[in-house]
Amino acid sequence: MTETNEYVSSRAKRQSFSDRATAQAREKMYARLAALVALDEQQSILDVGVTADRELVSSNFFENRYPYPQRITALSDQDASWMEEHYQGLRFVQSSALEMPFPDNSFDLVFSNAVIEHVGNGENQQQFLRECARVARRFVFITTPNRYHPVEFHTVLPFIHWLPKPVHRKLLRALGMDYFAREETLNLLSRHELLGLAKASWENLPDSAIRLTSIRFLGFSSNLLLFARKP
Repeated sequence: MTETNEYVSSRAKRQSFSDRATAQAREKMYARLAALVALDEQQSILDVGVTADRELVSSNFFENRYPYPQRITALSDQDASWMEEHYQGLRFVQSSALEMPFPDNSFDLVFSNAVIEHVGNGENQQQFLRECARVARRFVFITTPNRYHPVEFHTVLPFIHWLPKPVHRKLLRALGMDYFAREETLNLLSRHELLGLAKASWENLPDSAIRLTSIRFLGFSSNLLLFARKP
């Protein structure tokens, strides 16, 4: 059985089909973000949930793509301090995404890719969204895999994640995937669930300031993109 890379909560290997497909999907996400926000004009950006992984081509794609690393603060509960040397000018902070060590309105843009599904239960997911909005001055952009894509990207298994979550977790344990069976490790979201969490967490934002879109892979909505513009 393929070992789990706990840095990225995935069974994908470098340059595997899954890794390359994820990298392609993340290029689409970056393009979507660039269409919503004038990235060159953002003087301070927080990337919430960078990974210490240095193997997968899909890891830390924002830092690999964005041309101004000196504008980025990268936050993670993992030790990714190597990023400060690799991306000249970048600042790394090791901390929890549920209690970020920054004042309100610290960053023009708060960006987070594929993190919200790993912070635990719904209450934690709401706290994550509140923290992202709290430290953002202008924009928030959050991505997460769509629970209702036929293939679940962390386990690379089809369809069983459509079952009720307790049943899905029981099956994962039976398959020897205890790591992914834990809610604190993997709590997938549908479009309806993510939008509901956003509206509950961002009560001070009007509905018109919140936008939920998606990108597609193999003809299905694969990743949900949550965008908010603060007044």
